[in-house]
Amino acid sequence: QVQLVESGGGLVQAGGSLRLSCVASGRTQITPTMGWFRQAPGEERDFVAIIRRSGAITDVAESVKGRFTISRDNAKNTVYLQMNSLKPEDTAVYYCASEAPMLGYTDYRTWNYWGQGIQVTVSS
Repeated sequence: QVQLVESGGGLVQAGGSLRLSCVASGRTQITPTMGWFRQAPGEERDFVAIIRRSGAITDVAESVKGRFTISRDNAKNTVYLQMNSLKPEDTAVYYCASEAPMLGYTDYRTWNYWGQGIQVTVSS
């Protein structure tokens, strides 16, 4: 089992920045693939970013490319999501996730573990 706890969310004005953190505990010696999803009210849970174990392989959704960056510190069992140039449409609950397959990772149903989610609100 892996437990995930997100932090760093909140309210920010459009154009501002936030950094989300997700600390993993439990069966972390495997240091699995980590990622972020987001879900706005009435919407599906959408893929945001993924980072593989080594940190050398990452991917982000087109909607956030150039604005969001995912990184990790394996010594701290922590993954980060740096969000810059935030827009009102980035408003959502952001979820940390771990363990995903090599293919199909943009589908939230392929991930095994989830955090409780954290609210990010961007005001215009």
